[in-house]
Amino acid sequence: MRAFVKKFIPKKLFQIIEPYGHLIEAIILNLRYGFPARHLKVIGVTGTNGKTTTAYFIYHILRRAGYRVGLMTTVAYGVDENIKPQVHHMTNVPVKELMQRLTWMKRQGIDWLVLETTSHALAQNRIWGVPYSVAVMTNVTHEHLDYHQTFERYRSAKVKLFKLAARNHSGLRTGVANADDPSWRFFTDVVPVFVTYGLEHGELQATNIHLDSSGSDYELKYKDMRLPIKVNMPGKFNIENSLAAAATGIVIGLSDKQIINGIADLKNVEGRMTTIDEGQDFTVIVDFAHTPDSFEKLFKDIKSVVKGKLIVMFGSAGRRDETKRAEQGRLAGEYADEVIVTEEDDRDVDGQVIMDQIAEGVERTGKIRDKDLFLVHDRTEAINFAIQRAQINDVVLLLGKGHEKTIERSGGEQPWDESQVARQALQHRRSI
Repeated sequence: MRAFVKKFIPKKLFQIIEPYGHLIEAIILNLRYGFPARHLKVIGVTGTNGKTTTAYFIYHILRRAGYRVGLMTTVAYGVDENIKPQVHHMTNVPVKELMQRLTWMKRQGIDWLVLETTSHALAQNRIWGVPYSVAVMTNVTHEHLDYHQTFERYRSAKVKLFKLAARNHSGLRTGVANADDPSWRFFTDVVPVFVTYGLEHGELQATNIHLDSSGSDYELKYKDMRLPIKVNMPGKFNIENSLAAAATGIVIGLSDKQIINGIADLKNVEGRMTTIDEGQDFTVIVDFAHTPDSFEKLFKDIKSVVKGKLIVMFGSAGRRDETKRAEQGRLAGEYADEVIVTEEDDRDVDGQVIMDQIAEGVERTGKIRDKDLFLVHDRTEAINFAIQRAQINDVVLLLGKGHEKTIERSGGEQPWDESQVARQALQHRRSI
């Protein structure tokens, strides 16, 4: 029905009326399902990057504290150890399915729900009726401007999560925000209580950081508190994600031990810095990074530990923000030794056009097509090509799809598993 209405209504008018349609739907379905989120304690996590991993860190901290915990993220949903993969090509599911999941979780007797919450869901009122107790902001960078049109509108959509938390008088009415992000005050100014964190700024900071290829150790400093933290996932961005989770644990009132052990418990999140190992003498990593900000953070961390070449493969989705493509290309060109541009989710957009837009940014860094810049449209072929080019001590980054189980082409969604395709490519290389 939505697709039918959208087809006959101008885009700008549709974007104006769409939130009201979702609001009406949310009100009706909450009434039908008896407001299933009522009396739940909900932690909302929003941001351009890091939402899923931060949500997982919080989930593990709460589990360590002995709570029954519900989880809804881009990657998976469930209660306690009963976590199921997310099959939708979206983070926040349609309202009816959200109501059904909330009803099921409430019947499981959950104490807390950790809910990854997107700007689209907030702007469209699809999470109406959810009582957020704590709102968490990881960062706000260049993304989704195809929908929000301006950065200010995109940021305002995310600020709405903090406004919802501020209005929940039965909750903690607390915000947790990344003080290294230039937009942090827009978030903290709307909640009665807030805690900030960051690598450079904020009340809660990481000091004495020691990074390696498997993770990091640091000392968490907050007021008179000093906690030794072990993060079992690589990258400074995962230190930031763990800080956000630690701050959340502090405002909830969890113990030092529960925070330390909860963060250490998380070993991986599907499609987030997932290492694919088939016994090869080089490294293959699958990650969901698909924005300029996530590219830059990832490349900076990885480049410092690469002993051989850094080979990066990625694309950019059709019917999404076009302006980021050249910037993605520029960043890849600056940090990578070889860049392979491919499809991501072309949808109904000409894949060659998308690849050329990315390649334009790569070429600004001096890279030359068919020398250290390659355009391979079919993603399976691109993964095989990247892995065939790798040599001892090289690192191959396969970016943009991560955990997703489908790829969207002109004919619709088709099954996809990036990790499995990478494994098959490695097995094929070994067999020849």
